Amino acid sequence: MKEPCAGAKHPEAAQHQFAAQEFGEFYALHSRAIYYLALRFLEDAQKAEDATHDVFLKAFRSLDRFRGESSARTWLYRIAINHCRNLRQTWHERHILTSSDDAIWERTPAADSPLRILEVKELGHRIQTTLDGLPPEYRLLLLLVSDEELSYEEIGALTDQSADAVRGKLHRARKAFAALFAKTA
Repeated sequence: MKEPCAGAKHPEAAQHQFAAQEFGEFYALHSRAIYYLALRFLEDAQKAEDATHDVFLKAFRSLDRFRGESSARTWLYRIAINHCRNLRQTWHERHILTSSDDAIWERTPAADSPLRILEVKELGHRIQTTLDGLPPEYRLLLLLVSDEELSYEEIGALTDQSADAVRGKLHRARKAFAALFAKTA
């Protein structure tokens, strides 16, 4: 079996194929994290899946514009955050309420007791309700540091802030989360 571009007469075609193969590996490495980021933003599994594909398509189309001033991961997260923000700002998203997908909170091992499953589901709903009650910037910072495990420097690069500003805002975001979470009990 021949490689797709093994006999290509144009080096650009071979280079493009190589870039596509590397991008496939990049997708495999980051797609799950981007999906969960989109899921937290959009609160809908189907929309998150669509957004994930859109993000990687945008990234692939703009590979030639990637300047390398940040890591490829940071660049991809920036695309994802901007894309999800744009989706949330559309007229449809602002005016039509959708129900949350309960499957998000039902991801518990099958061996758990029904009481444990209910507790986990209720805790998930409390956490999501609390996150929804926070200002968008606090919600984003908490998401990036807890779910995505990004450093303060990486978050700063994504949000155009210094690491110290991120640290201070995260402190306030955590305090606001704790106060709101206590009210949901």
